Amino acid sequence: MAGMHSPAITNARRVLCALLLLHGLPAAAAGLHARIVDQAGRPVEDAVVLAKHVGEGGGVPARPPDDLVDQVDKDFVPYVKPILVGSRVHFPNKDNIRHHVYSFSPAKKFELPLYSGTSAPPVLFDKPGIVVLGCNIHDWMIGYIYVSETPYFGKTAKEGEVVIKDLPSGSYAMRVWHPRMRETEESTIRQSVIGRTGTIEAEWQITLNPDTRIRRAPATGAGRYR
Repeated sequence: MAGMHSPAITNARRVLCALLLLHGLPAAAAGLHARIVDQAGRPVEDAVVLAKHVGEGGGVPARPPDDLVDQVDKDFVPYVKPILVGSRVHFPNKDNIRHHVYSFSPAKKFELPLYSGTSAPPVLFDKPGIVVLGCNIHDWMIGYIYVSETPYFGKTAKEGEVVIKDLPSGSYAMRVWHPRMRETEESTIRQSVIGRTGTIEAEWQITLNPDTRIRRAPATGAGRYR
């Protein structure tokens, strides 16, 4: 009879439709939702959370995109900047005075002589590790660049939380770092297995040392670089 189809044809069409629908949907991915608190249970901002893939997969991109650490109102912005190893970082100066950015850290030693605007060349961070930033003119200007060997990282917001997305399934070694953390970074390592979909929850409690940063000079107008 016209308009009627055999069960085999009907089932084949259903399978084809299902495949077309799946093909048009984005692939599901797993993630890590991390929360960091201090010794009093308060959320910790600017903590770097990393998830290093232990098995195969999770390769590092051949050329990470350029990044930047700004200088605004005589401070490094952001205070903590996690990047992937191999990244080039620009240090634009949006103040109306000149800055002299430098670092003596083993992971990257460099110096950008006095400049303003965006005239300073980008700096290549080719080794993993922690890079402490300073300014020869303003002693209170301190910043940190965390150069990660894994592409799976993030930084906590004011709520002490961060979500790291698109993690391939497999085994991971997860860890935490913060500039004022009393513990060693290695002591925070946790092993976890992440599936193909879903988000795992993890929480760390760390002990923060007192903030010993130099207080910035008052804006009296008497000094050229205040």
